[in-house]
Amino acid sequence: MKKRTDRLNSLLKEVLSEVIRKDVKNPHVHEFITVTGVDISKDLRHAKVYVSIIGNDQEKSETITALQSASGFIAKTASKKVVMRYFPDLLFKLDQGVDNQMRVEEILYEISQERNKRNHKPSQEDEEPSH
Repeated sequence: MKKRTDRLNSLLKEVLSEVIRKDVKNPHVHEFITVTGVDISKDLRHAKVYVSIIGNDQEKSETITALQSASGFIAKTASKKVVMRYFPDLLFKLDQGVDNQMRVEEILYEISQERNKRNHKPSQEDEEPSH
């Protein structure tokens, strides 16, 4: 059963990505959106759809709200491409993973810069002798 849900999650991820990109015509859905994962429930009735959005907090919030309000349309359109007895109800969630990764990289860069500053402080030997 685990393999089946993994395959279904992967298939739904691809199909939902395509539907959101090609069929959703809502101006509040940010153009820089990626479906990063789908987690379907054991009974196949519900699916959490994780999306990553490049934009500010307001754009992210508007996109999640717009996707949620269009979830019926998205499910109906996607159901024509995936043969399932029941197509799951969709719940859209913001995937914070990309934001967290970018923040970690930013912090690591700052640490690296600070180290470089400390390692390049002129020692007394490098300074010009004072007369």
